[in-house]
Amino acid sequence: MALATVKGDRTIAQLAEHFDVHPNQITTWKSQLEASASEIFGPGGGTPATPAVDVKSLHAKIGELTLENDFLEGALTKAGLLSAKR
Repeated sequence: MALATVKGDRTIAQLAEHFDVHPNQITTWKSQLEASASEIFGPGGGTPATPAVDVKSLHAKIGELTLENDFLEGALTKAGLLSAKR
């Protein structure tokens, strides 16, 4: 919505009516966008290049849990406690 006000295709009153928002709120959002647009859309903005968690360790844990589930499923099926029609 703030981008629409910056583009200038519609007036603030038209946008307020279209989005059912008070015109003062749109003006506030537009000011916030204009003040921080370079941080949001400029270089270095957005998501960081390196993930916050270690993906390799998560993949290892997924593999470990999958093996454990397969083993337990087989043991329960052999014992007759789990139907084979899963």
